[in-house]
Amino acid sequence: MENPNTTPPVDTNKIIEERRAKLDAIRKKGIAFPNDFVRKDYAGDVVAQHGSSEREALEKAAISVTVAGRIMLKRVMGKASFATLQDSSGRIQIYVSEGDTGKDTQDEFKHYDIGDIVGASGTLFKTKTGELTVRCKSLKLLTKSLRPLPEKFHGLTDQEIKYRQRYVDLIVNEDTRATFRKRTQIIQAMRNTLVADGYLEVETPMMQPIPGGAAARPFVTHHNALDMQLFLRIAPELYLKRLVVGGFEKVFEINRNFRNEGISTRHNPEFTMLEFYCAYMEVNGMMDFIEHLIRETALATGSTKVTYQGRELDFAKPYARLTITDAIRKYHPEIGDDVLGDKAKITAKLKSMGIDPRTNDGLGALQLTLFENTVETKLHEPTFLIDYPAEVSPLARRSDRNPDITERFELYIAGREIANGFSELNDPDDQEARFDEQVKLKDAGDHEAMHKDKDYIRALQYGLPPTAGAGIGIDRLVMLLTDSPSIRDVILFPHMRPE
Repeated sequence: MENPNTTPPVDTNKIIEERRAKLDAIRKKGIAFPNDFVRKDYAGDVVAQHGSSEREALEKAAISVTVAGRIMLKRVMGKASFATLQDSSGRIQIYVSEGDTGKDTQDEFKHYDIGDIVGASGTLFKTKTGELTVRCKSLKLLTKSLRPLPEKFHGLTDQEIKYRQRYVDLIVNEDTRATFRKRTQIIQAMRNTLVADGYLEVETPMMQPIPGGAAARPFVTHHNALDMQLFLRIAPELYLKRLVVGGFEKVFEINRNFRNEGISTRHNPEFTMLEFYCAYMEVNGMMDFIEHLIRETALATGSTKVTYQGRELDFAKPYARLTITDAIRKYHPEIGDDVLGDKAKITAKLKSMGIDPRTNDGLGALQLTLFENTVETKLHEPTFLIDYPAEVSPLARRSDRNPDITERFELYIAGREIANGFSELNDPDDQEARFDEQVKLKDAGDHEAMHKDKDYIRALQYGLPPTAGAGIGIDRLVMLLTDSPSIRDVILFPHMRPE
């Protein structure tokens, strides 16, 4: 026996065919997609200004409005009908009746579909249930929707379709719209904090003759007119530091970076970074500033206390600061100093975990690999990892107290790297030597090793003042502040395999 509560499957092709027939009829009458309607009012503004008004006061005031939007709900009742319109600001109900618009408009409206975009002019009133409504004096179909929206009560729930067809996701899911509005607010709050502190916003090349500023595999392209190979940037770092050499002592760029790497809940090959540099600052000052920047951003877009995947984060508290080995000792005390201080023992430990480290890795790189595979996901509260090995930090300044480590940090929150920064290496000879080491690694088959940038060496020879810099992954920060489990939830059009 058929379940009476089962919703029959939607025949999308039949619906499209029916709607195309309606569109053909409209075309025969005249202009099918008119462009002469001028909206004067936004739904959200109208509701905010008049939603609390009394029925009698509204009737007496006879307030005229002209709104436009997509039909999301529709009820036809003989000679009178209701519909709910949605625009970028919110929703408002409209009332269409023969007595107000005439029989022709009312008859046409009966054939409008959910998803159609209309323009309406009329006066405000409240229904018996108290809902603010536009009593239409005129109504015009502006865009005929050929494809049906997802079932009205369940919305769009298929995660893959949400990513592939973000336009539909935005139409039907208010939570998605709220996430991307907040993303814009987060970026603007970061920009405001930097500008208030004297930073200059700049733009640097996205196509570069030499990919630099990070250890990553680049995308390669070709410039036909110049007959030269170019790379999509993996980071703007070396160009931003050239600007500091030139005298712009505080610079930042909200930039798109491209890395030819895998796709996961934390990685997208095209992503957004905030990168910034400040002359006459060192690594500790930069960590202090990042705490301030994230705190101000969280406060400007909500609260310094946020819940991420069921656990609270408080950005008002000072962030912990741990060395890589201290972090391993704290979270895995069973891994003793005898292992941490011995290349062979760390290598054996990693191999016992199914991890095969690179043969050229020194002790510091092995410690970092061990940290990444045992501790990283446990760092829920904001934590700076400090004193990174020099061998994995080719652009960072060596520590004066220990030349094997650098004045570098990475910030972890909720088990993810959110930021990376350091006191910049401004010794041109040391920088050239480190570039040369990277070239050796590249020649040995490391696709992520850096190229040698001779022009950057030349810039350093003119003199880079003592400088600190950092990069913050905006997509990952937005994930935290919007409680989104996947990076795809905060990128409007994430990369996916072809359908």
